[in-house]
Amino acid sequence: MSPWKLPFLVAAIAVPIVLAFVVGGPGAGVAIGALAAVAIVVVAIAQRPRGPIASAPRQDRRPHLLVVVSRPVEEAAAVQAIAGEALGKGHGDEAEVLILAPAHVGFLDRWASDLEAARREAQQSLVMTVASLAKAGIGAEARVGDEDIVQAVEDQLQSFPATTVVLATGSAEEDPAANEAARELESRLEAEFHHIVV
Repeated sequence: MSPWKLPFLVAAIAVPIVLAFVVGGPGAGVAIGALAAVAIVVVAIAQRPRGPIASAPRQDRRPHLLVVVSRPVEEAAAVQAIAGEALGKGHGDEAEVLILAPAHVGFLDRWASDLEAARREAQQSLVMTVASLAKAGIGAEARVGDEDIVQAVEDQLQSFPATTVVLATGSAEEDPAANEAARELESRLEAEFHHIVV
């Protein structure tokens, strides 16, 4: 944060509260102070850290491929692209592959804490993707992750030492949130990153 911004922010919070106390009395001052506190909390919650996303340290020299799927990957071209990454692009060891599917939770389901349907849908996506990769000769482990793709990747990279991350999404019109996540991952990931549209 620039040095001049902090005093400006403090003044932007304090001046309306002081004016409310002077003009409207203690009731108005407390009300404006409470609104300012709520606004600060809402803004703080909405902010996401924007620093680089690093992988866990590798224990071996083998490449590790994290494939994140926002939908099942069954198209031959997408499967071949992932297989090419997993097989070391023809000049290295076969990678350890982990498939991650975010659980897409609906607004009402989140409030009702009903995550079972979202987890089941993510598991079906994983089964279809793992089966498609198995046909191409690629063995993979599969996991369900957080509904936020960037958060799911960040969480997984705490324990999985990915050297390459592949994100498979629908088109920008079909899957706008996943495509936004692709842009953020491209700018924040320290590992090699590829975005595949299926």
